[in-house]
Amino acid sequence: MNEKRKALGKGLEQLFSEGGLNFDNLETSIIEDAKNNNLIEEIPLSELRANPYQPRKIFDESSLNELASSIKEHGVFQPIIVKKSIKGYEIIAGERRFRASKIAGLTSIPAIVKDFSDEEMMQISLLENLQRENLTAIEEAKAYKSIIESMNITQDELSKKVGKSRSHITNILGLLKLPKSVQDMVLYNKISMGHARVLSKLDDIEKQEDLAQRVIDEDLSVRSLENLVSSSHEKLSNKNRVVRSNEYKHIETYLKEKLGTNVKISNDKITIKFSSVHDLNRILEIMNIDINE
Repeated sequence: MNEKRKALGKGLEQLFSEGGLNFDNLETSIIEDAKNNNLIEEIPLSELRANPYQPRKIFDESSLNELASSIKEHGVFQPIIVKKSIKGYEIIAGERRFRASKIAGLTSIPAIVKDFSDEEMMQISLLENLQRENLTAIEEAKAYKSIIESMNITQDELSKKVGKSRSHITNILGLLKLPKSVQDMVLYNKISMGHARVLSKLDDIEKQEDLAQRVIDEDLSVRSLENLVSSSHEKLSNKNRVVRSNEYKHIETYLKEKLGTNVKISNDKITIKFSSVHDLNRILEIMNIDINE
């Protein structure tokens, strides 16, 4: 008993299997230990409160109703995991079961009380949602960010532990650079992750917000949005080239007259044409440059 409790008390260490982080392994271990030691108890729903570290902000109502119907017919299929708090209990894992049980009209739910730290509670909740639920891209990004910060690991290390590619982790985390208004559009499934990834490559916040709203208003595909962004970049680039050309036009004219040859200023470079070695020496002489010094 003590050895088992000590092992379970290691928290996140036991979430590391050879394949990486695995919530199912942890939950199975906790439930088996609880069954073997008669530690599963019925806790009134009124004494439970949601996990403050829950990454999921949006719960699908139809999915909860389906689970509630199942619970009405078969009961709660496995206990939730909770932590004793100053007033009642906080849910560590199983919030969907808790919410569905309330919908089903239950007054209590089977639960296992564990003494995890706040940090372990957060990490376990994040893993349950990452591996079991369909989080929105923003919820997933925030979950990854929390794990990286709490465990002090790199993106590369995280990618191996959660079984995702490094590029996926990087792209998802990049969405957190978007303004909150655009993040909320992703959170509430108004625009897709694909749209958000295109927008995250822009530096202009106002442009990001304007284009995001256009995606919704005009029902733009990701490809259409990419074309808009590309076109915008091209226009801006052409505009910069025109401005720069006009900016240095008078200098080009002066140098052409001074040197008696064609002069071009572009891309932070001055190009001076010459037709022969004799012509080059002539230009150098006008510029007062003595290569023999």
